[in-house]
Order: sequence, then structure tokens, then C-alpha cells
Amino acid sequence: MPALHALANPARFQKIARPLTPVLTWVGVVLIAVGAWAGLTQTPPDYLQGETVRIMYVHVPAAWLAMGGWSGIAMSSIAYLVWRHPLAHIAARSIALPGALFATICLVSGSIWGRPTWGTWWQWDGRLTSMLLLFFVYCGYIALARADADRGRNGRIPALYGIAGSALLPIIHYSVVWWNTLHQGPSIGIAGSTIDRSILWPLPIMLAGFTLFFAGIVLMRMRAMLATAKAEARMARMARI
Repeated sequence: MPALHALANPARFQKIARPLTPVLTWVGVVLIAVGAWAGLTQTPPDYLQGETVRIMYVHVPAAWLAMGGWSGIAMSSIAYLVWRHPLAHIAARSIALPGALFATICLVSGSIWGRPTWGTWWQWDGRLTSMLLLFFVYCGYIALARADADRGRNGRIPALYGIAGSALLPIIHYSVVWWNTLHQGPSIGIAGSTIDRSILWPLPIMLAGFTLFFAGIVLMRMRAMLATAKAEARMARMARI
């Protein structure tokens, strides 16, 4: 906790985030490029799915970051409510838009994969439906946080919403286990993977690349929000002179 509270100082946070942002972003971009090259040119087609299996190199990281993004919002919301961490609410707001974007990518890539595999663009499958709900929850958080900020409130209501929304995460994760759905069951777990290694190996590269890129975007947005708040405070002081 001392290290966490040390980062609560915006100036100290900016000092760390400023050089870290381009590093995370560009390392992420390089890993994504390497992973995409490997996934598109260095792996064989699946014996059942054929070339469509390559969609997983985008679909799986997108699903991971959509759920991981909301986990970040929930943890930031808890930090804000319990410890009044000054940057926690800003972190949650910064995560929301990239998280919604990756939820969209997950839904779109899943539909593209589903058309040749299931014969339809959309199916009210447990996994797809719960991920769609997560996208709407993201949209609700973005609208609520914006309205809360416009009215000059303290961010408590968006934080409570951020915590409540995390109840959807285990539903998404276990949907393929709890319900008999079209979506395939868990392919990667603690015990191993059902995906052949010749196809699987670019996936960790893509996961790492998208995660670093996501982190870079979040830091960039946090720095922008802090700069905007600083400028607004300066304008308010000047208006009182």
C-alpha cells in the first residue's frame, strides 16, 4: 500500500507515466505486429475451422482485455471508495473507453468467426449475450461518469456502478460451462490447452502486445485527464483574480 499511496500524488504519477507511456505503447505495437505476422503466415490452418481459426489471435485478446478492463474499473472503484485514492477515479474513467472498444472488437470478431462456423452472424449464445451485456455496461459507465463529472459530483455513484458491474464477469467466464451453448468450451486452462501448439504459440505474443498497448492507452488517457483538470483549475483561479 505505501507504493500505491505514493502514486496518489499526480506530479509523481506524471513523472513515472510520462516515459512509461510510449514504451508500453510501442512495445505493444511491435508485439502485435510480430504476433499478427506469425499468426497469419507461420501457423497452419485448423483441420476443422480452416483459415477462420486465425481470428482467435484478435478475438481472444479482445475478450481478455474487455473483461480485464472492467476488473481494472472495479479495483479502481474500490480503491477510490475505501482509500479515497485521488487517481483511482481517473484510472477507472480512463479504462472505460478502451475497454468498451475491445468489447466491440470481441463481438465483431466473434460474429465474423461465427458466420462460417455456425452459419449465422449472431446467435443468442450465453457467451455472446453476456459479452454484449458487458458492452452495454461499459456504455452505461461512460455516460454515468461523464454526467457525474459535468455536475461536479464526487464520483461515488460511478464507483458503486463499477463495483456492481463486476458481477457480470464470472457469468461471462463460466457461461460456456453453465449453459449448453454454441460457443466452444474453455480451450486454455491451468491444466493445459486443447489447441495444438503449432497454432497456439502466436497467441501469447498477441495477448502480451494487446495488453501493453491497452496499458499505454490508459496511461495516455490518465495523463490527458490530469492535464485537463490542471488547466481547468488554473482557469478558475485566474477567473477569481
